[in-house]
Amino acid sequence: MNQTQVIVSPERAHELEQQVRIVKRSVDARQRELKVHLTILTDDEGQYIARDNAIPLYPAPQWQDVHQAKQEVIIIGAGPAGLFAALTCIEHGVRPIIYERGQEVSERKKAIARLNRNEGLNPESNYCFGEGGAGTFSDGKLFSRSKKRGNMQRVMELFHYFGADDRVLYEAHAHIGSDRLPGIIKRMRECIIEHGGEIHFDTRIDSLSQIKNQKSQIKNLPIILAIGHSAHDTYRMLQREGVTLETKGFAMGVRAEHPQEVINRLMYHRSASGVGKADGHLIELVGNASYSLVTQVEGRGVYSFCMCPGGHIVPAGSEPGGCVVNGMSASHRNSPYANSGMVVEIRPEDIPGDDPLRGLTFQEELERMAFEHGGPQAAAPAQRMRDFVEGRASRDLPPCSYLPGIVPSRLDQWLPPHIGRRLQQGFRDFDRKYPGFLTNDAVIVGVESRSSSAVRIPRDRETMQSVSTPWLYPCGEGAGYAGGITSSALDGINAAIAAIGRWSLVVGR
Repeated sequence: MNQTQVIVSPERAHELEQQVRIVKRSVDARQRELKVHLTILTDDEGQYIARDNAIPLYPAPQWQDVHQAKQEVIIIGAGPAGLFAALTCIEHGVRPIIYERGQEVSERKKAIARLNRNEGLNPESNYCFGEGGAGTFSDGKLFSRSKKRGNMQRVMELFHYFGADDRVLYEAHAHIGSDRLPGIIKRMRECIIEHGGEIHFDTRIDSLSQIKNQKSQIKNLPIILAIGHSAHDTYRMLQREGVTLETKGFAMGVRAEHPQEVINRLMYHRSASGVGKADGHLIELVGNASYSLVTQVEGRGVYSFCMCPGGHIVPAGSEPGGCVVNGMSASHRNSPYANSGMVVEIRPEDIPGDDPLRGLTFQEELERMAFEHGGPQAAAPAQRMRDFVEGRASRDLPPCSYLPGIVPSRLDQWLPPHIGRRLQQGFRDFDRKYPGFLTNDAVIVGVESRSSSAVRIPRDRETMQSVSTPWLYPCGEGAGYAGGITSSALDGINAAIAAIGRWSLVVGR
């Protein structure tokens, strides 16, 4: 089989998607007339291969029965790194045992619903913690810029195997949606248990010896640490137990929300009068517009992060007394709002001191500040975007997707100057590129502080073990080696392969 690349109209692309095997798809919105780039599977004679051709494109996973397997691997965390590590263990005949501090996904949905209704935070099960990890209820984007860490296509194939739409196999910026991802995560868990793995929910690991004592009969027990970037208490536990940690760069800022119609007009080059009926049909074909923005202000990057077209802003804190926001969108991305993190690069030298956890402390301080300037429970502080840039109070606020509610606040006054000042200039720069982006129809909501981990757990490049703690395999976002669902999943796969290989080598298997 071969591949043929074509550039077609959105209407023709829609027709072809229904008829033939698509290998890759991306929308080109650089000109007024939108085009779709397709890579299509063809036979040796150059003919398109039909979509319903019975020949499978990808090999199905070969699960083994590991109920009685002699080799076991402990996995701490049931996010994408932990789940894909477990699935990899099963493919290699190894029994995974997962410990997850949060709830299984159905119960986790209830805890999140209560949080959205402003009925209180469950610090162990929320948008950050629980089965599936932080990405489960914050959009489900399957996109990574990483090209060097392994077979990213295999990650997409496994998501497809467990129920994701065909488009995850070929979309340039694939997206599952927070309405569909929980069902996929549940099927992953059922597969792990059916083939002999274990998953223990509502089980927080407060020390590494807690695991080792429970499995004391196993010598050289591999532990895959896949905790995610918000487990601040776990980082502090690791520090107490002598695991080497280091501060790494991260980013913090706000979440900006526009009416989706404004973003469609700006990105799809439509008139200032808005999107008409003909354009509405276009959007049905290519989807609501997104953006990716970046600039440099005073030597630091200012950029958009986790852009959610047709989405919602959600309360993403994991600790009482802090206010954190994130974004999500359902599979159809059809809400009237478009939101994105707008963050400023923070380097280790920007935070005084030598404590490797000083970045966490800085995050927590800003989250407490946002909580103090917010409203009851999870209500978040907010300001119209132009008011923020021009340094004036917002007397009222536009409609916003954030369910717990927003309250007017002078973010321009209380955000740390090295963040607030750079954001103000960043919004001016973005408006020069897309005139109309800087508008009081947009609102900024504080704070976006969990875009990535502020800590790295150093590991050996070859063995993937902690440099200080043998048989500990840090991986994923929490270890500082990934930045999203797909890169975390791939890092989990690589950590499992490394752990299994070394265990087999040591015992002579």
